[in-house]
Amino acid sequence: MYSGYFTDVGNIKVGHAQDIEGGTGLTLILPDPGNTAGVDVRGGAPGTRETDLLNPLNQVSEVSSIILSGGSAYGLEAASHLMKILEKEGIGFDVGVGVVPIISQAVLFDLAYKNPKARPDEKMTQKAFESATYDDKSQGILGAGTGATVGKALGPEFLVKSGLGQASIKKGDLVVSAIVAVNAFGDIFDYHKGLQIAGPTKDGKMLKTIDLIDQILGSFADIKPSNTTIGAVATNATFSKTELTKIAGMAHDGYARSINPVHTLFDGDTIFSLATNKVEANINLVGALAAEAMSMAIANAIYSLGENKNKGD
Repeated sequence: MYSGYFTDVGNIKVGHAQDIEGGTGLTLILPDPGNTAGVDVRGGAPGTRETDLLNPLNQVSEVSSIILSGGSAYGLEAASHLMKILEKEGIGFDVGVGVVPIISQAVLFDLAYKNPKARPDEKMTQKAFESATYDDKSQGILGAGTGATVGKALGPEFLVKSGLGQASIKKGDLVVSAIVAVNAFGDIFDYHKGLQIAGPTKDGKMLKTIDLIDQILGSFADIKPSNTTIGAVATNATFSKTELTKIAGMAHDGYARSINPVHTLFDGDTIFSLATNKVEANINLVGALAAEAMSMAIANAIYSLGENKNKGD
């Protein structure tokens, strides 16, 4: 596995909660005040909340939380629950008569994994908030990765289990990290090793989705938008929302290196970006490292499962 964790940048807490039997969960990212955030949505079937707010043309640059969750669009309700929690804590955008928590969120489709009625709820959101720590090292089948699967070109009987991965890179005082729930239509590759590590498995053999394109082209219209890889990159460097939007876009190169095919109409691929604004660094360097860290985190989402690669076990 690749080294590092999302919280290595400092000043960010991460918490998870999940319903293992139901097959869904959520991951809360809780940055300290003084952060800056951005986002880049590339997939054709996204499920998001408060991403327009992170457009550089708009006012607010700081977020109270970023949520990555399962539950498809139902999972967006988690943000409403977190709003109430953060309001009680006095965390949010000061509007004079109180605070309004700024919560951005992306969801993935896991309703078909186990129980379609299991969704991130108020209890799960509270648990994730209470468990959040500045030293989170959780990976595998938990949080937003609880119901994640990959390699779905041949249908559900040939897909394989995935999960949640993290990684970070340190260059002197600069730290860049990534966290991701890998729920892709396509296959997963270890970019550094040039090795396919997950994909549709038939008769004990791992296949490549790209080799099956001709076979499944005729049925593409029948493929549901039931995928989506969602994640975030973070750095302790200082950047504006405009710059972080570019960094989030560059981080998608990590998706492209490690997922094939990626950014399809069946995926809602989204990456958030966060800066804690503690050191100075070049945007091109940070963007390049963000893509590298994301690629490593994607591989860790598979490696963290060990030999557990058949569907749902």
